[in-house]
Amino acid sequence: MTSPQSPRPAAPPDHGPTFAEAPLPRHVAIIMDGNNRWAKARGLSGIRGHHAGVEAVRAVIRRAAERGIETLTLFAFSSENWKRPASEVNALMELFLMALQREVKKLHRHGIRLSVIGDRSGFSSSIQKHIDSAEALTRDNTGLHLVIAANYGGRWDIAGAARRLAERVAAGQLDPESIDEQSMDEEVSLSGDAPVDFCIRTSGEQRISNFLLWQMAYAELHFTPVLWPDFDGEAFDRALSDFQGRQRRFGMTDEQLEAQQGG
Repeated sequence: MTSPQSPRPAAPPDHGPTFAEAPLPRHVAIIMDGNNRWAKARGLSGIRGHHAGVEAVRAVIRRAAERGIETLTLFAFSSENWKRPASEVNALMELFLMALQREVKKLHRHGIRLSVIGDRSGFSSSIQKHIDSAEALTRDNTGLHLVIAANYGGRWDIAGAARRLAERVAAGQLDPESIDEQSMDEEVSLSGDAPVDFCIRTSGEQRISNFLLWQMAYAELHFTPVLWPDFDGEAFDRALSDFQGRQRRFGMTDEQLEAQQGG
């Protein structure tokens, strides 16, 4: 805690620390974890934790846009989450629908483009309709690209890409010998966005849980004990500062990196 003798440096409200010239990530992915533990610690129901998590989502979207992040992908609901108690799943679906109904116009006013990735067939027709409407409304926006991963799994994503390539081969449209990393990259979700530079997971868990397995091949990972409802703009800035302190090698040696940077 800052003492009266060492006051916090003056800064514009809600804008966090001033960043050095080190580059920020272009694409940040976040595994939002800890809503239930946050609620349990306060004697609240699990759904109250999810509602609190929505406030954290708003704060992080706002800060990511301020920082000039190109793409922010949030893991909202995995394909494994259907295994949770039916009451919690139903409440999550209601919360997802409410967010689509209430938040999309705000995103649009701020120039944010919204996309949803995942298997939409698992959702109700109402949710699917609102997803389509939200994407159509914000399609031409040029600010932050906000991606919500819902009923999503990395293995599902890769398997679907492989199936589509196989269908093109079977139709005589594609030579199997021409299939490479680039052709696979063009078929997975988010093919038009920069690869994930930086993945944040809250709540202290240290795994990626089947999230963007292809897209995060070279991502820097940041694990924080902060529970998601407590992860605010300041916490996001601290994570970005951590990223700026990393040396990204991409298989190269220190000497090669220095020569590349010097050139």
